[in-house]
Amino acid sequence: MKAIECHLPQEFDKSFIVFKEEGRFFPCPWHFHSEYELVLVNKSTGVRMVGDHVGYFGEGDLVFIGTKVPHLWINDPEYIDGKVSESAQAIVIHFREDFLGENFFDIPEMSSLKTFLTLSQHGLVIKGVTRLRIASIMNKMLLMNGIQRLSSLFTIFDLLCSTSEYDLLASPGYLDAGPTDCSDRFSKVNSYIMDNFDKEITLKEAASVANMALSTFCTFFKVHYRVTFVEYLNIVRIGHACRYLSELDKNVVEIAYQCGFNNLANFNRQFKKIKKMTPSEYRRTANVNVPQTGVLGRVNVGH
Repeated sequence: MKAIECHLPQEFDKSFIVFKEEGRFFPCPWHFHSEYELVLVNKSTGVRMVGDHVGYFGEGDLVFIGTKVPHLWINDPEYIDGKVSESAQAIVIHFREDFLGENFFDIPEMSSLKTFLTLSQHGLVIKGVTRLRIASIMNKMLLMNGIQRLSSLFTIFDLLCSTSEYDLLASPGYLDAGPTDCSDRFSKVNSYIMDNFDKEITLKEAASVANMALSTFCTFFKVHYRVTFVEYLNIVRIGHACRYLSELDKNVVEIAYQCGFNNLANFNRQFKKIKKMTPSEYRRTANVNVPQTGVLGRVNVGH
């Protein structure tokens, strides 16, 4: 079974990813990625595969996985067939090795964590009191602000690097970095999006950058990013809008157009879908002085 390389969309105003995976079953294929991953299963049962390890997971299962380690969670048949009333649910954290700077994990204070990260290349199932404490933190992180989220991640780091309550999953001799032929395409498409998010970008242009046929590119993007190209582009644009709302005195209309949206209604709709609040609510949350006059005062940004 060949593992595919996957990328989760990351909001521009966040240095690492925390999200809830929820649905009838966990949809990911046999895959790997360049981020470290911490997976807490809150609901569902089934079989998990990490490297050459095959084991059973249940509610409360907590696994830490290193970079480029192939893995897969397969729900039990009753979840896949929709025969249980509850959805499968997990909390997932992704972070890159350089998310706090290129050499952050090389500083002396991180030496014990760096050792733990090395062990994670085999996949680790976390047990005991450590599991309970980390699970409690992860279940609260979705509602935290930026500093709280980062502080909680550091608390998790401290718990991981000071615990012996874990088992290795993949065998010591196992090494499979996975295929890398997609990485160049990922890099080119990401660079193109970041350089042009403030302009109109068509699917045809993006497919051309990846040197792929349009239909092939759409399938490729959905498989590897788990969202459509348009959904990913909106996530990038809304992330930039959040930065502008926090740092600039420009009104919402100006920011919408500056981030590549050609009408305000779509900007408001996408912002609320992604951030779960309106642009004006986000600005107030960020404690930024909102202009009292001008277009902002005349536009209802909540609809």
